[in-house]
Amino acid sequence: MLFKKPFTLIGAVPSPYTRKLVALLRYRRIDYRVIWGDLKKNLDLMGISPPKVTLLPTCIIEVEEGVSAATCDTTPIIRQLEESFDSRKVIPSDPVLAFLDYLVEDYADEWCTKFMFHYRWHPEEDAKNAARLLPILQEGVSISSDQHDIYSDYIYDRQVGRLGVVGSNKVTADLIEQSYIRTLRALNNHLERYSFIFGSRPSASDFALYGQLSQLIGFDPTPRALAHKFAPRVVSWTSLMEDQCGIETRDDEWNIDLESPTFKKLLTEIGCFYVPALLANKQAYDNDKKEWSTLIERTTWSQNTFSYQAKCLQWIRDEFCKLSDKNKQKVLQVLDGTKCKRLFSNG
Repeated sequence: MLFKKPFTLIGAVPSPYTRKLVALLRYRRIDYRVIWGDLKKNLDLMGISPPKVTLLPTCIIEVEEGVSAATCDTTPIIRQLEESFDSRKVIPSDPVLAFLDYLVEDYADEWCTKFMFHYRWHPEEDAKNAARLLPILQEGVSISSDQHDIYSDYIYDRQVGRLGVVGSNKVTADLIEQSYIRTLRALNNHLERYSFIFGSRPSASDFALYGQLSQLIGFDPTPRALAHKFAPRVVSWTSLMEDQCGIETRDDEWNIDLESPTFKKLLTEIGCFYVPALLANKQAYDNDKKEWSTLIERTTWSQNTFSYQAKCLQWIRDEFCKLSDKNKQKVLQVLDGTKCKRLFSNG
């Protein structure tokens, strides 16, 4: 994978993954440009075919000299950036920290995004807010009133109708909201001691969490109010994470105490909520079931089976398998008591 200069991505302000990657590029001081607006239209102008799955951000890469293509999964893109640019890396050099960073990043990308989608489209106030703003952000501030109204109604009906796809419904709504508040509190407590997840230097998981929080705190009214109520440090941290290009860092600043109670608490949130969902989805996928149900914190969670989440679990296991036996034991020691060790119990 080669990157043209400047690094080019097509994105949207209300896309947590766009915000994740843009903040990371700013921090790494990588020359970039963002194209805001319609994905298909912009790819057509570039003469580039869309990726198989069209998501934001979509990044433009060179598959060979003079031949460009589009790709959109931020996790491998970040790791390719690590190979392409030497300075201000975001993957810790210590293999144990790197694995844990991968786990937290995956949690942010795949579980915390449920908070974002639920709060954007479940509460009526938030759904109307999103439906009102998204057409303007997508089509530009000069969109006509008639176009805006048509597009707004279409977005509202489509997105509210998709809540069940991510597992948000009348039964699970309270569980999602519990998980969001617990995550806010865990992060708020952790930030009393550390500037970032793994110490005094940001890593990939910081940008993944920031991406989701940029929406939950910066775009949607209900989760913003909850964050201001329960986690003022997280509110401030989210604002600061938007642009960390001015921070100067050293390798020894990934200096977290892995036995820190606040870090253990964050891992416990992953173990209590995300891990059982990952395991149930993988079992359903392996058995060709289109839906799955499992108990999460004594509530029955049901949703469609996703092949991508099955891959996520496998990728976590692959990262674990890359570790030396000594480092595997270190990871398992850190995960002890967090319910995360189940990730490796049947795979």
